[in-house]
Amino acid sequence: MQIIRSLNEIPHNIHCACVTIGNFDGVHLGHRKLFSRVIELAARCGGTSIAITFDPHPLEVLRPDGVKRISTMQRKIELIEGTGIEILILIPFTREFAATGADEFVQKILVDKLGVKELVVGYDYAFGRGRSGDINFLREQGKQYGFAVNVVPPFQLYGQPVSSTRIRELVADGRIDLTRELLGRPWQIRGKVQRGQNRGGAEIGFPTANLQFSGEELVPRYGVYACRVLLRGREYGGVANIGRNPTFREGLLVAETFIFDFKDDIYGEEIIISLLEYLRGEVRFESIDALRTQISADVKEAKRILACRA
Repeated sequence: MQIIRSLNEIPHNIHCACVTIGNFDGVHLGHRKLFSRVIELAARCGGTSIAITFDPHPLEVLRPDGVKRISTMQRKIELIEGTGIEILILIPFTREFAATGADEFVQKILVDKLGVKELVVGYDYAFGRGRSGDINFLREQGKQYGFAVNVVPPFQLYGQPVSSTRIRELVADGRIDLTRELLGRPWQIRGKVQRGQNRGGAEIGFPTANLQFSGEELVPRYGVYACRVLLRGREYGGVANIGRNPTFREGLLVAETFIFDFKDDIYGEEIIISLLEYLRGEVRFESIDALRTQISADVKEAKRILACRA
């Protein structure tokens, strides 16, 4: 997949440009319907499938409280590449760009830069200053400039549209099982293992691999989860605690994961934690013995869940 990070880098010889536009945060099943439609249309005309997205997420710029990303930009790129899209255009999003009118965006980017022939959008898509570029506007523009507008209906599960907003709500509530269905993959936490206080192994008997969260990441509901851990190309079972470790009053927001049947030193190594099921909330224990007993019960339950999913 070709990645274009500036409008000035767009090739001038794109044939039959089939384009979709969106934030695509999480690249969930609804987004994948858009990509599939773009790829299908491009195959029909021997053209090029193109996705346009924005970096950073527009709400990070426009809203004081920003938005917690479902996926990092790098992960979004990886996921979009996996769909088969040929060109991904990353438009730098600034307050100045936010002032661009919908008509200017269509003319200068979609028509002049790309020569769009097929435009694919979701049923509720709107863009441009004041979100004036809605479906009706796009259809009128299509008639004027000679491109077709394909509106993809909502992709629904359990009677509700799959959306990034819905996924954020589910993650915050610890509904990792349903989140997986909307994303089409497990909820994952990725990063390099960092040193903690070394209490897990020395004091408690359950050594953990610790990952810290950045301020931009969407953090699942605090508590304990059954999980799988991808490490050095191999998958292990595990149990992860997400939170601020109230028993020791450390306050740092981390994911602490006890990896089953693994004892190597992995500080500084990349791991991927796939959350499978929420087990319980985060609790402050009065003693290390009480904490140890509870972790033993958590491990037993996580192993039961993993065995059922084997």
